[in-house]
Amino acid sequence: MILQPKISIVTIVYNDLKHIEGTLLSVLNQTYQNIEYIVIDGASVDGTVEVIKKYAERLSYWVSEKDRGIYDAMNKGLRAATGDFVWFINSGDQVYDPATVENLVVCIDNDTDVVYGENVLIDDQGEILGMRRKKAPEKLNWHHFINGMMVCHQSVLVRQSVAPAYNEVYRFSADFEWVLVSLKSARKVVNSHQILSRYLEEGMTTQNLKPSLKERFVIMKRYYGTIPTLLNYMWLGITYFFYIKKNKGNYRPL
Repeated sequence: MILQPKISIVTIVYNDLKHIEGTLLSVLNQTYQNIEYIVIDGASVDGTVEVIKKYAERLSYWVSEKDRGIYDAMNKGLRAATGDFVWFINSGDQVYDPATVENLVVCIDNDTDVVYGENVLIDDQGEILGMRRKKAPEKLNWHHFINGMMVCHQSVLVRQSVAPAYNEVYRFSADFEWVLVSLKSARKVVNSHQILSRYLEEGMTTQNLKPSLKERFVIMKRYYGTIPTLLNYMWLGITYFFYIKKNKGNYRPL
C-alpha cells in the first residue's frame, strides 16, 4: 500500500444545475483526506456556476470557460490534476458513499496502475435502479474490451503516469479508448471488489448508440484487428439490436 496516495477526482459539467450539487457533495464528504478535487465547467449559464462557487473554498481547482466538448473538458481536468491517481466523476454521477475512497486506497501499492470496481445505476432523483448489466471481470485486462465497455468509466482510477489524453477525434467513445489504453499500459491492475460509483442512467437512444458503436468499431479494429473485431461486433450488434427492440429504443446498461 502507498501511504496516503493523492487521489485527483475530476468533475466536468455543463448546464446541469439539477445534479451538480449532489456530485460535488459526494466528493467533498469523503472521509479520506488526501483528495484533490477539480471541477471543469463549460461556461454554464443555468446557475451551475453559482453552485460551484458555493463550494469553491473546498475545491482544489475550478474553472468555467467554453470548451470544445466533453473530452476537451476531460483533458483540461487531466492537465490540472497533480495526484497519484485520477478519477472522473462527472456531473450527475457520484462517489458511492463517504467511505469509498478511504476503503479504496488500501488496494493500492507501488506497482498498481489501475484500480477498478463496480457501480450502481441511479435515476434522475438519485434512487438506485440496480447494478450495471455487465459485471466487471474478476481479473480485468485490455483484451476484455473487445467485448465492449467491461467496466464503467466512473469506476476506474488510473495512475497519472500511464493515463493518456482523451482522443478528441471521438465524440462518444474516447472514454472507451482511454480505459483500454490505460489497461494496456498498466503494470498491475487491481480489482477493488467494491462499488465505487453511482452512475446517472438517463437512457441512451439509438440515435446516440449507433454513432457510438461505429466509433468503438474503429477503436477495436485498431487494437484487436479487423477479423476478430468483425466477429465480436456482429455478436454485440445482434445483442444490442434485440435489447433495444425489447426496451422500445432505450438502452439501459442494467
